[in-house]
Amino acid sequence: MNFFQAIFLGLVQALTEYLPVSSSAHIRIIGDLMLGQDPGAAFTAIIQIGTELAVLLYFRHDIWNILKNWCLCLAGKHGSDWRHRMGAGNKDARLGWYIIIATIPIVVAGLLFQDAIESTLRNLWITAAMLLIFGIILWIVDDRAPQAKTIDDMTTKDSVLYGIGQMLALIPGVSRSGGTITFGRAMGYTREAAVRCAFLMAIPAVFGAGILEAYKAIHGGAAADPMFPGWGATIAATVVAFVVGYIVIIGFLKFVSTFSYKAFAIYRIVLAVVVAVLLLTGVLQPLEGAPLGGNA
Repeated sequence: MNFFQAIFLGLVQALTEYLPVSSSAHIRIIGDLMLGQDPGAAFTAIIQIGTELAVLLYFRHDIWNILKNWCLCLAGKHGSDWRHRMGAGNKDARLGWYIIIATIPIVVAGLLFQDAIESTLRNLWITAAMLLIFGIILWIVDDRAPQAKTIDDMTTKDSVLYGIGQMLALIPGVSRSGGTITFGRAMGYTREAAVRCAFLMAIPAVFGAGILEAYKAIHGGAAADPMFPGWGATIAATVVAFVVGYIVIIGFLKFVSTFSYKAFAIYRIVLAVVVAVLLLTGVLQPLEGAPLGGNA
């Protein structure tokens, strides 16, 4: 991977990370078409740090209030009983706990199924199927579910369900934002609230995955991920993902405040069909190293 290819993949990451269309699927597909191989789970996870840094910058005031109030409540500054320490009467502290709860499923599943996530689940047939299935689900849910709940209405049960939606994003093609947004809309959250939840709840998981893959790349070199392109290309892609990602956040939040997710659902379905055709014609390989047109 040369410098300009890395820049382009960073741009793809920024344009697709926040939208419910699966950035990992796009990196996998475009990487295969452009490079003739999958850029790899390590490269994908690390450049996601760039887009999450953009989230930190955009939501810095919200994040600061959550962290500050969570710490104050936990320290007993708003009451020494366990209910106040868990955020009773303080919506920001409660949201902090909800983010932690929503992070647990993806952490547990990521550790238990790490090998499958980095190999078997990167099969493009699986990616195409997830793009199609969750595209249809998003379309139906967004069309029929009410827009009645905001972030302030979140409960422990809701945070668990959000966590399950985020956990499913470990499968390329589901989409981290798509999974959480779909579950949020199914629970009756407004489109904008569902997006904000998706952004905030992704922060611990994405940073955790990125730091883990960076550690493995530093200490394991090529052995950690044979497809890792090197630090120069990866850092360049991460910087692009950060800058462009910040702009995309602004535009996406404005879009969902006015329009539905129907356009994204249709895009997912069309992309799934295109990927299936490319697989059937041998243009794409289901897995890295599989014979052209094979079913590996």
